[in-house]
Amino acid sequence: MQDLLNTAEVSELTGVPVATLRYWRHIGTGPKSFKMGPRRIVYKREDVDTWLAKQYATTAVGG
Repeated sequence: MQDLLNTAEVSELTGVPVATLRYWRHIGTGPKSFKMGPRRIVYKREDVDTWLAKQYATTAVGG
């Protein structure tokens, strides 16, 4: 089974506050997430990693 992360775990991994992740989810940006059951929001670790790589590729300066 793939690695599933909750919002707090994604916050810890990325350094993005939980409230910001919730807002991004509301407006349709940020890493992909989905509902598991009626209330639980989860993220696939690979989706978070892909999102981080995309952020790096589009915003990295210098190098």
